[in-house]
Amino acid sequence: MSNIAVELTKHPKEKPADESKIGFGNTFTDHMFIMNYDEGEGWHDPRIVPYGPISLDPSAMCLHYGQEVFEGLKAYRTDDDHIQLFRPEENFKRLNVSNARLSIPPIDEQLCLEGLKKLVEIEKDWVPHIKDTSLYIRPFIITTDAHLGVHPGHHYLFMIILSPSGPYYAEGLDPVKIYVEKNYVRAVKGGTGMAKTAGNYASSLNAQAEAEKQNYSQVLWLDGVERKYIEEVGAMNIFFVIDGEAVTPALNGSILSGITRKSALELIRSWGMKVSERRISIDEIVEAHKNGKLDEVFGTGTAAVISPVGHLKYGDIEMEIGGNKIGPISQRLYDELTGIQWGRLPDPFGWTVRID
Repeated sequence: MSNIAVELTKHPKEKPADESKIGFGNTFTDHMFIMNYDEGEGWHDPRIVPYGPISLDPSAMCLHYGQEVFEGLKAYRTDDDHIQLFRPEENFKRLNVSNARLSIPPIDEQLCLEGLKKLVEIEKDWVPHIKDTSLYIRPFIITTDAHLGVHPGHHYLFMIILSPSGPYYAEGLDPVKIYVEKNYVRAVKGGTGMAKTAGNYASSLNAQAEAEKQNYSQVLWLDGVERKYIEEVGAMNIFFVIDGEAVTPALNGSILSGITRKSALELIRSWGMKVSERRISIDEIVEAHKNGKLDEVFGTGTAAVISPVGHLKYGDIEMEIGGNKIGPISQRLYDELTGIQWGRLPDPFGWTVRID
């Protein structure tokens, strides 16, 4: 056991009285994990302390140059009242991939996992009890140097905060409407699209606002060079079922390597169903829909898990998918993934990590 100091709050917050109304990302627990990095000393002083504001100099480089990375995962309460995580080691592995791209020193993945488990253990009463709720977990790193100048920082702060949360989409597993972006681009190979960093999301806001104006809930991005190959949705990776085959864009250096994406691929292959990771053009999708071969479209992500797509809009072309109903592959993936996550189904893959 590493030396993780613990300071418990003397002023615990009141927990949500009605767990059906907690929403997503609105409430935060009593404690957080913090660790510092100073050049020459490395990462040091891991600790769990009461949740509260942090002090930053107005010239802190994270505020001016965007050197920041983050992750997202969840803790789940099982029917027999245990708490478990889903593939947390994959999140810290991916955090180090983002660190490498943003010139942030790598973290000790095992130490951070240990800190996370200890934090969740302390906050286990914050894990909600009702169906489809969870404790959302947000690890992140910022550079804190008080300096104006474009170069990697010498001082960093790693933190984990927790938020009891309901379903990501208020409408539940109902199919969502997706808008294909034609004007803006999200990422290119060699950029930061494969990293989980704040700037990727800030640059998506204009397109998201336009989608919402047209009554669409998410944006589907095309590649930034030819503007024709499908990449990912703003908060999800994307899958298509074309003529009985599951297809998803290959990881090409500009697409985030989703952990739910990876899990969905492994599940689909375990069923013996044909699945491909390859380049997919939007024209191929339009043609498949025109020919009646576009069976299903769905997104995968930690927050929503599986999000069926009922409508897809590309320019003036509006495509209804599967009668705007949840398809059998989407439903099976959702049932099996959430069944494993909440402990309602066996975990033959060894994906879950029990806290207590």
